[in-house]
Amino acid sequence: MRELLILEPVVKNYIWGNEYWTVSAHPHGDDIVTQGTYRGKHLSELWKEHRELFGNIEGESFPLLVKKIDSRDDLSIQVHPDNDYAFAHENGSYGKTECWYVIDAKPDGTIIIGHNAKTKEELREMIRDGRWKELLREFPVKKGDFFQIEPGTVHAIKNHTVIMEIQQNSDITYRLYDYDRVKDGKPRPLHIEKSIDVINVPHRECRTNAGDDPNRLVSCEYYTVDKYEINGSREFLQDKPFEIVSVIGGSGTIDGTSIKEGDSLIVPFAYGKYVLSGELSVLISSV
Repeated sequence: MRELLILEPVVKNYIWGNEYWTVSAHPHGDDIVTQGTYRGKHLSELWKEHRELFGNIEGESFPLLVKKIDSRDDLSIQVHPDNDYAFAHENGSYGKTECWYVIDAKPDGTIIIGHNAKTKEELREMIRDGRWKELLREFPVKKGDFFQIEPGTVHAIKNHTVIMEIQQNSDITYRLYDYDRVKDGKPRPLHIEKSIDVINVPHRECRTNAGDDPNRLVSCEYYTVDKYEINGSREFLQDKPFEIVSVIGGSGTIDGTSIKEGDSLIVPFAYGKYVLSGELSVLISSV
């Protein structure tokens, strides 16, 4: 099909900032096609009724979810389950493997990935005693950094950080700590026992770049993500079930359609060649 799927993001407002679900068919935020043959259709509808757009691949739901996250304050300390745990404890949901590309960060910005507990018993004790500084691994973050976040990895985006996140199509998050913040006069719910259940102990570093491709950021069971810098024009061949093009910097066009930082769109199955033009940085994701 020679027609791009241009989507209207679902905007989520949180206590810490905003999320823009730029490619989503999740029930908590289902994007709508804004133009063309399928204008007005939800992405979930296309997945159910026009699977040929996605190479007729199998699965109950569209496999990926892409977000732009803009934090004004620290996100909660959190962890995600894997598929098996989520299926058993979250009504058959997918688990959540995700990756982050840092679009922007303040000069002295930091990020949290991992913990220092050596055993589950030590983990439980440090959580019980509120020894967060000792428990959490916090280190500097800058524009252009990339992180793969596997299930069971303790993590948190800190304030004034903007990322593009590509993940499994899941909205399951366990909050381990939320800085004692309140919303509507009440603390936000925590999920201590489930968090302890799923946290990898000891912490395991996540693998990112795979192979010799200089554009490859990560390739895992659920997605492959490549990064390209466009200065002028570059032709691409879409030979996957589908590709998601996410703009992480600058502006330009894709086959004449204007795109800018923060935008994502789907290049459907059998689209063939397409051209990105302008001064822009993009992530191209596929399954």
